[in-house]
Amino acid sequence: MANLTAWERLTIVRNKNRPTVRDYIPLIFDDFYEMHGDRCFGDDRAIIGGVAMLGGTAVTVIAEVKGRNIEENKESNFAMPHPEGYRKALRLARQAEKFHRPIICFIDTPGAFCGIGAEERGQGEAIARNLMEFFDVKVPIVSIVLGEGGSGGALALGICDELAMLENALYSVISPRGCASILWKDASREMEAANISKITADDLLQFGVCEVIIKEPLGGAHTNPQQMAESISEYLFDAVDRLSKIPLAKLLDSRYNKFRKIGVFEE
Repeated sequence: MANLTAWERLTIVRNKNRPTVRDYIPLIFDDFYEMHGDRCFGDDRAIIGGVAMLGGTAVTVIAEVKGRNIEENKESNFAMPHPEGYRKALRLARQAEKFHRPIICFIDTPGAFCGIGAEERGQGEAIARNLMEFFDVKVPIVSIVLGEGGSGGALALGICDELAMLENALYSVISPRGCASILWKDASREMEAANISKITADDLLQFGVCEVIIKEPLGGAHTNPQQMAESISEYLFDAVDRLSKIPLAKLLDSRYNKFRKIGVFEE
């Protein structure tokens, strides 16, 4: 699968049978207890979060939700969170900090919802606040891109100590369709935009944006969800244990520097 183009990988992650976070949570964690609401406006079903056990360690799980059919996608707004979803995520992150629980975020969204209601309720502010405050959350944070990681909608859960990507996952400042619409005023050139944007896991590992690529079964995660969950679990056990041993001051300093170095290049 190493020679697949970005467009081919996008086709794989958009497969309707690809496992979603609702499949992974019961396979990876024990005793997941979901928490609802942002204590401000309401509960956004595009992001779920709660407390769970990863082996013998209590963790906070925050995840963007994709659906497999029209009913599930309508419930989760096609994985496009509203501002209350990001505020719920920040509330749970601060709760995790209070109780010294590592945070595990799962990213899988084409982007934040851009409807009028979301803008009226402060979509940009909610994302920006997450970007700012997650830097200062005083527990280890691990983020995993499961499929699509689009724009600020993904980055709002992407401020972390270590970012991992599934082998076919994509992570970008804008979706390929959005890129084509802006760059060429032609959304039909989505494939071309995907293939020139350097948004695959291999690209981002080379750029230092992500630290780990989690291999998928041949054909994609949907061909063997159990095996994929085991690979994610193996990575999480190692990452949470390793990051929890780092002194807090060093952890926060490394988190800051991880993002400061992104974009440095030579001509």
